[in-house]
Amino acid sequence: MVAGRALHFVFKIPDRGLTAKFYREILGMKVLRHEEFSDGCEAACNGPYANRWSKTMIGYGPEDTHFVIELTYNYGIKEYQTGNDFKAITIHSKDVIEKARANNWPIHEENGKFVVQAPGGYKYCIINEQLPINSDPVKKVTLSSSNLERTIAYWKDILGLQIFDRKDKSVLMGYSEDQVKLEFEDIGTEVNHAKAYGRIAFSIPFSEQPAIQKAIKESGNKILTDLITLDTPGKASVRVIILADPDGHEICFVDDEGFRQLSVPDYPSEEILNRYIKKESTDDA
Repeated sequence: MVAGRALHFVFKIPDRGLTAKFYREILGMKVLRHEEFSDGCEAACNGPYANRWSKTMIGYGPEDTHFVIELTYNYGIKEYQTGNDFKAITIHSKDVIEKARANNWPIHEENGKFVVQAPGGYKYCIINEQLPINSDPVKKVTLSSSNLERTIAYWKDILGLQIFDRKDKSVLMGYSEDQVKLEFEDIGTEVNHAKAYGRIAFSIPFSEQPAIQKAIKESGNKILTDLITLDTPGKASVRVIILADPDGHEICFVDDEGFRQLSVPDYPSEEILNRYIKKESTDDA
C-alpha cells in the first residue's frame, strides 16, 4: 500500500490580482507561501513556459494538514484556453456563500450545490454546511474521465488509491478516509486539456518514489519528468516525478520528507504577494 498524502491542485492563473481577491475575500483562504522564479521549472510546474513566473500556495491551514491550491502565474500570459478536463473542487462552508453575496461575486445553484467560479473559469462547488473548526473545508477534486474502468485500473492498481464510492458514471478515490478525495466523472468523450490544464500533487516517502517510477515504466504508462530534484531559492529542495494518467491528467509525486520542510508556512508571503501585484500593475500603467 502506497503511503500517499494528497497535497494540492495546481492552476495556471491569468490575472493574479483578481485571483488573489477571489481566494482571499470570497473563499476566505490565506496565503501560506509565495515564491518568485526567474526561469521556467525543470518539471514544467508552470507549464511549457521558460519565462519568469510565481507560485502562490493558498488554503485554509498549513500544508501539513490541509489540501491547498497552488496558483501558478506566468508573467506576460494573460489568458489560458480551458478544456473539459477539470470539473470542480468541492468545499464545505457557509462563509463562502455569505462572502460571495456580500461582494456581489456571481453565485448560482447546480444540482443542489452553490457554485462560484475563480478567474480563469475554474469552478468551486460549495456545500452549505460548516465543518468543525479544525477540519479542512476542502473535500474533493473532480476531474473528467473518458473511460472509467481504465481510470480506475491506473489510479487503484498502479498508484494505490482506494475506492471510497462507485457509481455508474463516477468513482471517488483517495489514499485514506481523512484526506481530500479525487473524483472522476465519465464524460463519454475524449478529455481535452487545452492550455489551462492543471496538476494534482501527492507526497510519498522518498524511499517509495522509485517504486512508483518502476510501476509506471513496467505498465507502459507515461512519465513526463523522471525523478528530478527541484530547488527553491532559500528553501528546502524536493525530489519529484511527474506522471500523466491515461487521459493525460498530470500527477506530481513529491518526496514527503523534503516537502514538509519546503511547505512550512511563510506568512509574510501575504504582503510579498501584495507587493508584486502592486508593482506589476504600476509597471503596466
